[in-house]
Formats: sequence, structure tokens, C-alpha cells
Amino acid sequence: MTNALHLSDRITLVPVLHGSGDFAIAVRRLMLEQSFDCLAVPLPPSFQPAVEQAIGQLPTPTAVLQKEQSDFFSAERNTPGEHSRCSYVPIDPCQAVIAALRSAIAEHLPRAFIDLETNRFEPPTAILPDAYALKKVSIEQFAAATLPSTRPPQSEQHHARIIHMAAQLRTLELKRQRILAICSLTDWPWLRNAYREKTKLVAEDDAVSDPETYAIDPATLIFLLGELPFITQLYERARAELEDDENLSIDGIKELLLVARDRYRADFKRRARKITPHLLKQCLKYLRNLSLVDGRLTPDLYNLIVATQQTCGDAFAVHVAETARDYELAKYTPFETIKCGISQARLPDKEIVELDNRLPGHPIVWRTLQLTRKPKKPEKEEWLMRWNPYSQCSWPPEDQQIETFRAHLFDRAKAVMGADLARTEPFTTSIMDGVDIRDTLRHWYEEKIYVKILPPSRGRLDCVVMLFDAPADPRDYPWRATWFAEHQEESTLAFFASDFSQEMVGPGIGLSTYGGAMFLFPPIHIPDIWTNRELDFTSTLEERLLAAACLHSSCPQIALLSASPPGAGWRRLAQRFGKKFVHLPLNQFSDATIQQLRMVHVLNGKQVRSYAEHFIRKA
Repeated sequence: MTNALHLSDRITLVPVLHGSGDFAIAVRRLMLEQSFDCLAVPLPPSFQPAVEQAIGQLPTPTAVLQKEQSDFFSAERNTPGEHSRCSYVPIDPCQAVIAALRSAIAEHLPRAFIDLETNRFEPPTAILPDAYALKKVSIEQFAAATLPSTRPPQSEQHHARIIHMAAQLRTLELKRQRILAICSLTDWPWLRNAYREKTKLVAEDDAVSDPETYAIDPATLIFLLGELPFITQLYERARAELEDDENLSIDGIKELLLVARDRYRADFKRRARKITPHLLKQCLKYLRNLSLVDGRLTPDLYNLIVATQQTCGDAFAVHVAETARDYELAKYTPFETIKCGISQARLPDKEIVELDNRLPGHPIVWRTLQLTRKPKKPEKEEWLMRWNPYSQCSWPPEDQQIETFRAHLFDRAKAVMGADLARTEPFTTSIMDGVDIRDTLRHWYEEKIYVKILPPSRGRLDCVVMLFDAPADPRDYPWRATWFAEHQEESTLAFFASDFSQEMVGPGIGLSTYGGAMFLFPPIHIPDIWTNRELDFTSTLEERLLAAACLHSSCPQIALLSASPPGAGWRRLAQRFGKKFVHLPLNQFSDATIQQLRMVHVLNGKQVRSYAEHFIRKA
């Protein structure tokens, strides 16, 4: 450590960025490396008993609130309808001041709260740098780099507090030999000046009320903590298990994504999109760029959700948002619970108060992002109870999407059918369909160039069978139906799928997943294949679809999309009807596309189409 942090022979003044896990680790490391006989923190003495008691409840985060006392002047300052105000100290493990106090209490080190007592606290505002730079530079280099942008105190109270803390440090060094003083990064240069110039006090302590400690509603913990609750939990777990916590501000984001991916898979099961390492790499790269655009080195929650939404879909982004606010280390405390918001809180008596943070970090602002939330269980039960069993229809955008894919399969199957007719011949006057390099090299001794000829495919197709899950378990796909086209651009459709009533996503909207489907285009009227006795000789869901395709198709060939080529049994089934399957491997198509196509939303009547878009989000 250089002399930049030495305020005198007895005082080491360390500037910190409040609400940063990186600074909390740096202060803790400093206290372990050096010996001190006193810790001074920038908080008023009235907070000391409550704050130290609340620190004993860690890792459960709490908040120590001090209500503003009402007097003639405060009543005059308040506008009608304005809520009463409180200043508070977040008992956050990732607060450098709290981490220092926690270590000092554990080491039985004397503590001094040196800030000025203020009835109404006026938090200073400043543009703060990203604390991740602390991984590459020392605290003094970090603080020195911020000096050009550090503004002098903007209010009389802020100026009086700095002078008061400087005076308290001068008094304290008369009693102690090695003092560690912690201050805000924005106060550091002005506190040094006030100490050295021995500026006279300009204000006295206000009469203040006794602080009270409250537990925090877990759902609103994200508004209290400086880091994300999930990241804070990782810091606490590493501290308890003596693991490395140096790079948790970045590695914690990666672990957050992995935990969210596991929860996403458990929630969506087979219809979950594959979140591959390559996709996560793209997500992290996008997240890095978003953070740089915002002038940050580490991502905030908003950029994290935007990146996951854009690369992995809405459903995964919702799981990331829910995982980010998880904090599983909270335990029961004897304190009453409050709900926090941005600069506001609802007290146990339902009173809403305005909050001023005594240890302010980066400002929190509302930013909007459109995500469809997951419906709650009572809502699903109510939607299911109101379902009309005599009215069903599909959602037109999904119909259009899968019909486009069906037409694409027809083209691919025709290309496969025409591949057998391809030939090569020596070049004469036209390169035809391109130079055939293989045959040209093979006949190199002839000194001729060979060209490819791909004649137009013969025949036509009117049926395609898509088997997304083979072999299919009938218990997973209890919904089997035959749907007829609403217009000439749609196919006659027969399918087996999961039960949509088990996954209600909106009022009159259910979600199902295809296991397999058969498309007949142009549409024709056929009997329901699931009750047709002509097909009773089949034993599996896939065989019934294939047999129905062979029975109702008027073409000798049928396109088959499946993971594996048709086996001997399926080929014999086709020969029984005089047909032949044209196989298209499932792995030739994007997994994300297949997962999107498998999801089908069932609407309880055509009137639901008018608002279905607000509830339907793809995985």
C-alpha cells in the first residue's frame, strides 16, 4: 500500500464504492493483511447498536431504519401528500462498510461511528465507476483515477458531514494508534482536505429518533442489495466454505445462467429449447457488448435479461430474472418484515415511507422490458374451469409457420427424389448445373471437363409425416385429433400431442407439444384416423400416422421427417399400400426451429384470437 491512503501516521483512510462485492473483499483483505486497533465508519453513532445487532443476523439481510422526527420546519418542508422519510443502513454482506464492521466485531476490534447526526439525511449524488476495475488496479490507483470527476460537496449538509468526520478522526487518533477509516469514494479528497486544514465545525448533531431494524421481504430483496441477490448468496457461500470469491462478479453471472438453464429444462422438459454452450457463449458476448454500450464493465440485471431474451427466448429470460433474485440463505429473524422498492418501503403498519440510503451505491432506475410472466396456479385453474370443451381452434401465426415448413419439406423431398436422376457428361457448350469436380478429376487423363445435369424431379407429393418424438410414449401424448383446413392454404392435419389442459398460458389458451403430425395438402376430407377401424392393425402412434398417410395419400411417395430412417416394419407397412417413404433426417434442421414448430397453442374459440398475442410467447 502506498502513502496515498495514509491520512496520518495513525490513520489509514480507505475510499470505497458502496454496494460492491469487489470493494467488500478488498477491505476484508486489507484488514487481514494489516493490524489495526480501531475501525471508523461513515455512519452516525445513533446507528451503532442497531447496526451491530443486525450484523449478527447475517447472512440474513436486514435494514436499519431511522425515521425523520417531525418538527415545525419538517412539516413546512413537506408538500401535501408526500410520504414521511426515513434514512436507512442496508445490512448487506456486499457493502464494504458492513463487511468491515463484521470483521471488526469478529476480531473484537473497537468501532467508531463518526458521521454527523442528521434528522433528514440528504444522500449525495454522483456518477460512479464500475468496481470491476479493482481486479486490475489497487484501491489507491482506482481512487486516484476518479479524482478528476469527483465533485465537491453539493449541499451544506454534505459539507458539514465531511468536516464533522474529519474532526472525529482527529479526536480518535488521540486515543488509538492504528485506525482504519472507511469513507465513500466521493468524500475521499474532501475529507483529506478537511482533516489537514483542520476546518472548524459548522454544524452540530441533530436530535434523532432511535433506529429500528426490519427484515426484508425476499421478493423485494433486490432493491436493498448492492449486488444481485443470487451473486450476494454466492459471496456468502464462498465466505462460509472458504472458497475463492475473487471473480464472483463475473463468474457469478455464468453460474446464474447455468442454474437458470437447469430450472428452465426442469420446467419445460422436452419442449425446452436446447441452451447449448455455443448459445451461452453468444449470449455472454452480446451481454458484454451491451454492458460496454452502457459504460460498464460488469452487466446489470436489465442488460442480463435483454441478452438472454434476444439469444435464448422469453421463457429462458424469465427464468434468469427469477433466479437472479433468489437468496436462499435468509433465515427467520425476530424483526418485522417490510417490502422495499426503489427509494420507498411499505412498513408493517402499511405506511409507505421514502427511503434515503446512508450507504448509496450506483443509483437504481426503472427500465421497462416486455416479458410475459408465468401464470400462477390459481389463474391456471380458473382458466381451465372456464374452458368450453365444444370449441377449439388453432392460432393462425403458428398455422402459417408450420405450413411454410411443410412446403419446405415437400421441396426437400422432391430434391431427394430427383437426386437419383442426376448424371454427368463432358462439357460441350454449356456448364449445365455446374462443373462436377469429382468426375473431372476422375477423368483427368481425358483432359475434359465434366458438368452436372440435374433433371427436374418426377412425380409429386401431397403428404408429409413429421415424427418429432419416436418412439413416442402414449402416456405423454394423450391428445389425438384430426383437424380440417379452414381455407385452401391449409392442410388436413392429424396429430398426437401432449394435453393442452395441463399447460394453460392465458384465458382460453392452452399449450400443447406435438409428438407427431401428418399433413395432407391440398386439403381433403378424411375420417378421423384415431377412430377409423381400417387402421386398427397398427400398434403404435407413429404406425397409425404412417398408415393413415399411406391410406389417404394419392401419390406413390410420402415425405417422412424423423430422427432415424424408416425400419423394415415401416417399409413393409408402406409396401402394403403400394407406397414408399422419402426420408428426411430431423438433424438436418435447426433444433430451435423444430422446438418452435412443436409448440401449438389451442384457443377456446375464434374470439380468443383477438387477444391471444398478449399471452403467447415462444420458448
